[in-house]
Amino acid sequence: MAVVDVRNLQGKTIGQVELADAVFAAKVNFHLLHEAVRWYLAGERAGTHKTKGRGEVSGSGRKLWRQKGTGRARVGSIRSSIWRKGGTVHGPQPRSYEYHLPKKMVVGALRSALSAKLSDQKLTVVDGWKLDSHKTKEFRAAIMKLDGETRTVLVVEGPGNRNLELASRNLEGVKVVAPAALQAYDLLRHDRILLSQDIALHLGRSLGPEGVEGAKAANHGGTAEARPASVKPALASKPRQSKAATRSAAKAKAPKAAKSSAPAKAKAKAKGKGKTKDKE
Repeated sequence: MAVVDVRNLQGKTIGQVELADAVFAAKVNFHLLHEAVRWYLAGERAGTHKTKGRGEVSGSGRKLWRQKGTGRARVGSIRSSIWRKGGTVHGPQPRSYEYHLPKKMVVGALRSALSAKLSDQKLTVVDGWKLDSHKTKEFRAAIMKLDGETRTVLVVEGPGNRNLELASRNLEGVKVVAPAALQAYDLLRHDRILLSQDIALHLGRSLGPEGVEGAKAANHGGTAEARPASVKPALASKPRQSKAATRSAAKAKAPKAAKSSAPAKAKAKAKGKGKTKDKE
């Protein structure tokens, strides 16, 4: 377990906290960091670029001169793409640059970024952000006591601390982000990372192997132990017969049916003869 000093807003060390090795002491994967940053920046693109086509530029639609007899090249419209101020062919159109990145890669990039910051001694754990006022002056003084040389600071704190949000939004290079919205890009972009003690422990649980598996089980509706599989009684399966066997069985039954119907036919004939004799 990685042991980190816990400091208060006056810059004094008041204790220590143990952080999960799986999150704060993992092996740094530079390829994952590159893919996570590329994915984040692609999602931030507006994608509002647009060029006008032949049917969108201004200009008349009439034929400039007749098809034959002038000696010039045939032309249909002044808005053609080969003309000056004409439409653009296959130009950029508004679209989204977002694409899917597997969740395991996102979590792995967060682990690598946190581990890199801790190994470079650029991660500070704070006892808590208990600010008495929403003024920027008090918050700036606290940052200067924690680390006055860093120009860019990322504060990871849960939602609900209104004084922290108001005091930090007017400082250049300072960003406050919630743990659920934490990205590897933000961790790499800022020089110093400030975490409260509760948030550091929360990240160790949520980004660890157990936290990821628990979230996956929750998304699928619970664990396998919580959802017992319904056991159906095994039915005795009848042996399958070939087509030749079924045909032979049908032929064996057919003569019996014919024999059984013969006495009935004989009785019916006898009754018919008796009726004719009575009529006579």
